[in-house]
Amino acid sequence: MGISIRAYARHRGVTDTAVHKAIRAGRITPEVDGTLDADRADREWARNSDAPKTGTRAKAAKVVVPESGGGSDGPAALPAGGTSLLQARTVNEVVKAQTNKVRLARLKGELVDRPQAIAHVFKLARSERDAWLNWPARISAQMAAKLGVDPHTMHVVLEAAVREHLQELGEMRPRVD
Repeated sequence: MGISIRAYARHRGVTDTAVHKAIRAGRITPEVDGTLDADRADREWARNSDAPKTGTRAKAAKVVVPESGGGSDGPAALPAGGTSLLQARTVNEVVKAQTNKVRLARLKGELVDRPQAIAHVFKLARSERDAWLNWPARISAQMAAKLGVDPHTMHVVLEAAVREHLQELGEMRPRVD
């Protein structure tokens, strides 16, 4: 059995309303009977409350937040021993800053939509391939006249060379990260 909320408020030098708010916010936990263990409540209050508003500031714990959402933990990948309110707020501010940075880059036009970019590159590659496939038909007669060879033979040879070259290019697999 601990002390009453009012007694703990006097012990802490705060109002009983402040103690009630701390309990509702989960910064301190009462005993089953509704009383408070003063030592435990003091430790929880210090660990889960903001830095003091007067004079000195408590040092914020270093919280590492992943750059991208690659894992299932997401941005809340914090130390396993639980988090303080200050740590949770720090993580929240880091995530908001990262989100705002991405939003600003998108507004400035510095980011591209990945599926749209892939489709655009595919369309350009197909257009290039089609231009090369049509090239022997356009140029073979002119080349045959200059070289003094049969136009049909020149067309067949050029077309085979272009197709072979395009086949080699098609075997390359670009990496899209």
